[in-house]
Amino acid sequence: MLIAEAVRARFGQPLSYIIARKQREAAQHILQSILSLPERRVSGFVEQLSEAMMKPWSGLPILVLSLFLMYEFVGVLGAQTLVDFLEESVFGAYINPWVNQMLASFIPWSVVRDLLGGQYGVITLGVRYAVAIILPIVGTFFLAFSVIEDSGYLPRLAMLIDRIFKKIGLNGRAVIPMVLGFGCDTMATIVTRTLETRRERLISTMLLALAIPCSAQLGVMLGLMAGQPKLLVLWAIIVTGIFLLIGFLAARVIPGERPMFYMELPPLRLPTLGNIIVKTYTRMEWYFREVFPLFILASVIIWFGRLTGLFDVVVNALEPLVSWLGLPDETAVAFLFGFFRRDYGAAGLYDLRSTMNGVQLLVSTVTMTLFVPCIAQFSVTIKERGLKTALAIFAFIFPFAFLVGGLLNKLLVILGVTI
Repeated sequence: MLIAEAVRARFGQPLSYIIARKQREAAQHILQSILSLPERRVSGFVEQLSEAMMKPWSGLPILVLSLFLMYEFVGVLGAQTLVDFLEESVFGAYINPWVNQMLASFIPWSVVRDLLGGQYGVITLGVRYAVAIILPIVGTFFLAFSVIEDSGYLPRLAMLIDRIFKKIGLNGRAVIPMVLGFGCDTMATIVTRTLETRRERLISTMLLALAIPCSAQLGVMLGLMAGQPKLLVLWAIIVTGIFLLIGFLAARVIPGERPMFYMELPPLRLPTLGNIIVKTYTRMEWYFREVFPLFILASVIIWFGRLTGLFDVVVNALEPLVSWLGLPDETAVAFLFGFFRRDYGAAGLYDLRSTMNGVQLLVSTVTMTLFVPCIAQFSVTIKERGLKTALAIFAFIFPFAFLVGGLLNKLLVILGVTI
């Protein structure tokens, strides 16, 4: 330890960076005697596209195009076409009525009927949310993400946004956990351990908990705003602005080393079908193993809460906050769901989408996006960053989400904005 501290004191950069640089220099020295390169390198379309992805003037339009294509695939095909079919034509028309009819015919105890069916039953609510609303969105997102990941685009995206990320105390390498957060924030929180400094790990963990929606939540949000591009653009601008603002302020407040950035670029290539299938299958398997049971557990907890009266007490406590947001009282139930999982809460908002206007949809989606992290992510944050840090992040995010949502509602009302 004393030797490591003495060596570290001699350099103004992290030792991991110094060691990696020296290794690269040694490898280049060895290659000089055995490798010959043509004087003029032939630049093909793939090389030109790779360079274009990393330059601001061309990389940003490519990023916007990628996000648009993902929206069309996940937001339109997944969140509209598939969700509408499963929710309305399958569960709404057949499964839920059949379950309620069977329970009424064969189960004489109302307590058991309420556990399995009715408004908040395990099958009629938990399974319906998990299969009819979340599953098609998650499935299309995982498929699209696997294509992007296998193409080699993510490291180039890291190079593109490195300059921006340095303003918020991170570097381009942090794009990996941030992008993974759009799949699963819990998994992404674990991946933050690959970042160089404690300061980076802390900032990235907080930003993941605050402003990066997981695939299930993001998909439901896209479904809520589907068909209203103005609403989607406003939501994206607000959430991105908050992400950058909080990151900028955190970088000025949290002490520590400034990040260094280096990354080896893999070749840009056409995605391989086999890789896409394996990655998508693996993530879908994770969804059914880790996430699906949580929807069932949440339904049981809600049933127990309604049975004991705790559910109504918490909902009544949330109603003043919901009123501050300018939302219907029924949305208090969705935010209660969000305590278990943010995507569960987003699915609750999806059920209420027909009762809200455009301004209410914008306020509710922004607030739910900034809402407290799910139980799994909170647990991993405790493991990775410690209990005090996890509680501090939670204590900051909960009031901040409602503060931003309430101020947004007041501003839109004062300006007379209609969406």
